[in-house]
Amino acid sequence: MRVYLLVMLVAAVVTFLATPVALRLARATNALTPVRARDVHTTPTPRLGGLAMLAGFAVALLLASRVPFLEGVFSTAQPWAILGGAALVSLLGVADDIWDLDWMTKLAGQVLAAGLIAWQGVQLITFPVFGLTIGSARLSLVATVLVVVVAINAVNFVDGLDGLAAGMVGIGGLAFFGYTYLLTREATPGDYSSLAAVVIAAVVGTCIGFLPHNFHPSRIFMGDSGSMFLGLTVAAAAITVTGQIDPATFSAGQVLPAFIPIILPVAVLLLPLLDMTLAVARRLRAGQSPFQADRMHLHHRLLEWGHSHRRAVLVMYLWTAVISFSAAALVVFDRRVVLVVSAVAVVVALLVTIGKLPGLRRTPPSEKESV
Repeated sequence: MRVYLLVMLVAAVVTFLATPVALRLARATNALTPVRARDVHTTPTPRLGGLAMLAGFAVALLLASRVPFLEGVFSTAQPWAILGGAALVSLLGVADDIWDLDWMTKLAGQVLAAGLIAWQGVQLITFPVFGLTIGSARLSLVATVLVVVVAINAVNFVDGLDGLAAGMVGIGGLAFFGYTYLLTREATPGDYSSLAAVVIAAVVGTCIGFLPHNFHPSRIFMGDSGSMFLGLTVAAAAITVTGQIDPATFSAGQVLPAFIPIILPVAVLLLPLLDMTLAVARRLRAGQSPFQADRMHLHHRLLEWGHSHRRAVLVMYLWTAVISFSAAALVVFDRRVVLVVSAVAVVVALLVTIGKLPGLRRTPPSEKESV
């Protein structure tokens, strides 16, 4: 555990120290997010924070590769393939942050990065539930690329408020890390080293290191270079666990927990996926293009309900924690206990969301306008 915490700490420190450098680079290259009708920020903001996150992730992996405890993890090309894929999508994001690439170019780059990690062995091979195995190498490649590309774009979609994407991925990542560590101890009692645990520990560290610069009021955005980096690395960590587990290794009581690494990334991305679905339905119903921007996303609605910028972000953090830690708890606690506690947590989250708990009274929009 101490080794993983060291990896997390190194990623956090390097990211924190590298972010001011990324900020200066963003200003020098004019990589600034303009103020658009759908945005909540009021001044153009630098957006190359993903470069700092990539730096923290890379240094953490390089350090981990020198630790004897993790020697087996770095005996294959997989960790370096993940780093290479992360670098590729981050640089693609940098290009988009500076020059505003078209969606086809970005999609092609995402597929290329996903294909790179799949080519080096980070592939969905099995689904631990019901013993399902992907029998075709081509189908495995396609499934891997699809999962990675969806994750990349889902994290990109949630990046709508200061600190939102980094915080949500960091919270979900902590739950994912706890799961992978416990699963590794159960599966290989004599060897606690795990590629998934190393990767997700480094990812959580980058989120922790970036948040002091990114939380409201944000001095820098992660941009596409950061959101795509987070999506790819979270998906890769999930695939290295769930996609390559032998279902026969686990007892019947562990079948559901073995599937959790697929559930956890979905839990992290549940809010943006829901938001995207509602937005497409809303725009089509109004006779508009599904890509037509508006100010009716979930975070916009939280602001309109009277939540402050920070409180809206914290509400979404809360929902991410409830969903992801409830899923991860299935590996440790009795399912009935988890169900009851999760139900209570959902009720509390609902009360916080609608502002009905003491000290959380929302300010009606009319009152805000009159101030």
